[in-house]
Amino acid sequence: MKLIVAIVRDIEADAVLNALVERRFGVTRIASTGGFLRRGNTTFLIGIEDDKVDQALETIRSACSQSPEGADQRRVTIFVLSVARFEQL
Repeated sequence: MKLIVAIVRDIEADAVLNALVERRFGVTRIASTGGFLRRGNTTFLIGIEDDKVDQALETIRSACSQSPEGADQRRVTIFVLSVARFEQL
């Protein structure tokens, strides 16, 4: 199992969230701040099976590439972490 941590600019957060939910990925949305000029970001936490990581990453990339604003800026920072243990109570 993997945990994807995706930090997205606020202006693209809704598009990313909608795309992930449409493809039935479970996602938690957290408001965050950081980066240059302390602009608003949204951090998504996505717990996912190993074989679906590439599909989730492509979904995020596609959703971010649809925004024409700031085409020369980084749109998303993604970390993919291994999960040693997962529990849902």
